[in-house]
Amino acid sequence: MLRHPLAMTTAALLCLAAPIDAASFCGFYVAPKGGPLYNDATQVTLLRDGTTTALSMRNAYRGPAEAFAMVVPVPEVLQKEQVKTLNADIFGQLDRLTAPRLVEYWERDPCYKPKRRSRGCGRPLTKFNDMVPAPTSEVVVLEKSVTVEAQFEVGEYEIVILSATEGGALESWLKDNQYNIPTGARELMQPYIQQGMYFFVAKVNPEKVTFKDGQAVLSPLRFHYTSAQFTLPIRLGLINADKDQDLIVHVIARDRFGAANYPNVLVPTNLQMDAAAKAQLGPFYEGLLAETWRATPGAVITEYAWDMGWCDPCPGPALNYGALSVLGLDEVAPPKEGEQRSPGMNPRGWTVTRLHMRYGKGHTGEDLVFRKASPIAGGQGGASGTQEVRVLSSKGSRNTSSTFQGRYIIKHPWTDKLTCKKPIYGRWGARGGPDTA
Repeated sequence: MLRHPLAMTTAALLCLAAPIDAASFCGFYVAPKGGPLYNDATQVTLLRDGTTTALSMRNAYRGPAEAFAMVVPVPEVLQKEQVKTLNADIFGQLDRLTAPRLVEYWERDPCYKPKRRSRGCGRPLTKFNDMVPAPTSEVVVLEKSVTVEAQFEVGEYEIVILSATEGGALESWLKDNQYNIPTGARELMQPYIQQGMYFFVAKVNPEKVTFKDGQAVLSPLRFHYTSAQFTLPIRLGLINADKDQDLIVHVIARDRFGAANYPNVLVPTNLQMDAAAKAQLGPFYEGLLAETWRATPGAVITEYAWDMGWCDPCPGPALNYGALSVLGLDEVAPPKEGEQRSPGMNPRGWTVTRLHMRYGKGHTGEDLVFRKASPIAGGQGGASGTQEVRVLSSKGSRNTSSTFQGRYIIKHPWTDKLTCKKPIYGRWGARGGPDTA
């Protein structure tokens, strides 16, 4: 269904959600009463400025409908004011903005004589798959190797922050508190202990949670911290992996970001598809990703990188300062004196990068480390533009913002009767609208 890639130029299109299960987590889950417990889908957003990061995560679970918890390594002791629960809608907004796009173009009547040229837009398609103890500062010493540094409640979560001197002691603490630790947890926790990290344990009170078909519907969690290292712990997530996992990370920062310790590739973009492929968009995009990973095993795929002040085309409203505030902007980068940040303003100067990684239980790599990357442009244009992706200079250029997106095109040639002797082919636009190319 995929034709030879054609060069292409601008149209409004639809945000296309990746058709695969996005399953990953930067910690592991533990449950008191045993039984299989797997993390099924996780979205992670990292809002970063300087050395401060706000990490937001949306998790979906499948498993027994009993109390369970998640364990995440963190670089510092978190206090209650650093942890928030969020409305899940913010993750839907991010996904609609950054997911791959599909557009349809119709060829203009070859005999049409326009009075003047104007820009049109492709007809958006229907999205086929959406890509979602009492407070105390007292330090409680439980045993010589494990310490409860803090404990508090946030929403439906009962949170403790633990420190430990070795993985076996931490494993024993969790077991003593009736958590069924997955096999292999001790070995995977030890490297984090050696780095001096703490463990954020967010236990869920089942009386405060809604379950649907045996799956907990949990509020997303957000917490912020300061660390010179910009990393995402993914190794602990392998404990829950019963199959390959897909990790989708949105990095919001003043620069584009990529992986520092894995290969980086860009998703193939501006590809022309047969009209028949419209009904097979899910398998098409899954095949495109699989082929990309076959060509570069272990790669982190950039699917989107764009200045958040605007989008072209926009599948919905751009994320404004109000949305970024939900994700922790005011904690990470408080407004400077005189700076205007009304909730409805578009936050120019902030870039959102969508990164996609796949790994399985046999994964022996490292946690994901991020680095700044040069701005890029690509995946733009109309029906007769270009497939070229350009790296932009970060200095000495007026355009230093990234404008890259995964974009896929269906073209409908003119098939009706011709009414002139000298038809002009190759003008494309919305169905029944003005030509754009």
